[in-house]
Amino acid sequence: MLYWLGTAAFALAILISVSLHELGHMITAKRYGMKVTQYFVGFGPTIFSFRRGETEYGLKAIPLGGFCKIVGMTPQDDDVSEQDQPRAMWRFPVWKRTVVMSAGSLTHFALAIVAAWCAAVFVGLPNPDVPQTVQQQVALPAQITVADCVPIVLSANECKVGAGTDVAGPAAAAGLRTGDVITKVGNTPITSYGQLTDAIRSSKPGPTVFEYTRDGQPGKTTVTMIAAQRPPLDDPEGKVTEVSVVGIGQSINIPGTVTYGPLDAVPASLRYDWSLVEGSFVAMKRIPEKIPALWNSITGDERDPNTPISVIGASRLGGEAIERGVPEIFLLIFISLNVFIGIFNLLPLLPLDGGHIAIAWYERARSWVYGKLHKPDPGRVDYFKLMPLTYAVILIGGAFTLLTATADVINPITIFSK
Repeated sequence: MLYWLGTAAFALAILISVSLHELGHMITAKRYGMKVTQYFVGFGPTIFSFRRGETEYGLKAIPLGGFCKIVGMTPQDDDVSEQDQPRAMWRFPVWKRTVVMSAGSLTHFALAIVAAWCAAVFVGLPNPDVPQTVQQQVALPAQITVADCVPIVLSANECKVGAGTDVAGPAAAAGLRTGDVITKVGNTPITSYGQLTDAIRSSKPGPTVFEYTRDGQPGKTTVTMIAAQRPPLDDPEGKVTEVSVVGIGQSINIPGTVTYGPLDAVPASLRYDWSLVEGSFVAMKRIPEKIPALWNSITGDERDPNTPISVIGASRLGGEAIERGVPEIFLLIFISLNVFIGIFNLLPLLPLDGGHIAIAWYERARSWVYGKLHKPDPGRVDYFKLMPLTYAVILIGGAFTLLTATADVINPITIFSK
C-alpha cells in the first residue's frame, strides 16, 4: 500500500512541478503585457474551466503535464486577431521573450533549490566527504572490516570455510577486529587503506606483524598471510595474479547523509544542486550509448541501473523509497528530476523552450550583422522552414520516451535489492 501511495505522490509532485513550469511562462508573459488566453493542467478533454479576465483556467482529463497559450509566439501564428497584434509575443523585445521562455526552466531550478534546502535541514543531503572513486576510497585511513572466510580463488558462491578453496580468515584468526585501524605492516608504516593493500600484496605469504589502534589504544598481532588469486584492486576484470591476502576489507565510517542548520543549508543545497547540474550534462551526453542497453532490458537482459528512466520509472522509485521508509530518497529523486528537466528544456531545439530562445537571439544577432553591413533587416525566421527538424526532434523524443517508459514497466530499476 505504501508503495502505491508513494508512487502516486511522486507522480503528483511531477505534475505540480510541470504545472508550475507553465505558470512561470504565464506570469512573466502577463507581466510584460503579452496576452495569455489559456492555462490548463493536463491534456485532452476538459473536466472544468473558468475564465478570469482574458485567460481561461482549467483542468483536463489526462494528467501528463499542462500548457499555457501565449498569443503570437511566432510570426507564422495565424490565430492572432487584429486587435491582439500589438500584444503578440514575437513583437516584444528579445530579452523579454527570453525571460518568458526561460521562466519554465527557472521554475524547475527554484523548486530544486527549495527542495534541496528542505532536504539539507530536515532529512539530510548526501555527504560530500563520502568517497566517490576508488582513488578517494584508498586515500582514507586504514580502518578495516574482518572476514571469517577467505576464498583462495574468487567465485560467485558464498564463501564457506572448507568448501572448495575457501579457508578461515587469517586476520580474524590473529585477533584483528572490524573497526581496527592498521598503522604498520611488518616494517612499513601505514597511513591509508591504499598503503595497507599495497603492503599486504607486495609481502610474501607467512607470519607478519600488524600494528593497529582499537578504540584509541595501540596493539599488535602476528597475521599469517596466505597466497590467493586476485585481479588488480582498481580493475576487477583485469589479469588475475597470485598475491598475499589476510581477509580484510575497507570500513568507511562516514555517514551517508548530513543535515545542516538553516543558514548552513543554503550553500550546502546550492553545492548539491550544482553537482546535479554537472551530472545532468554527463548523463545527457551518455544517452545515445545507453539506448542499446534499454532495448536489451526490454528483450530480457538485466536492466542497467545507469540507463535513463521515464516519469513512470521515477515514480516507481519514489514509491519504493516511501515503502522502505526513506523519504529522503524520494526528495532527492524529485530534486534531480527537476534539475534535469530544467536543463533539458533549455536545449536549443524546437519545440523546446530553448529552441525558441535560440531563434530569438539568432534573429537579433542577424539583424545586428545586417545593420553593420548597411543591409536591410532580413526580418523574422520562418518557422515553417524549420518544421521538418521540429518533427524529427518530436519523433526521436517520442520514441525515446516510449522506450524508457516500456523498460520502466517491463524491467524497472530498483533502489533496493530484492
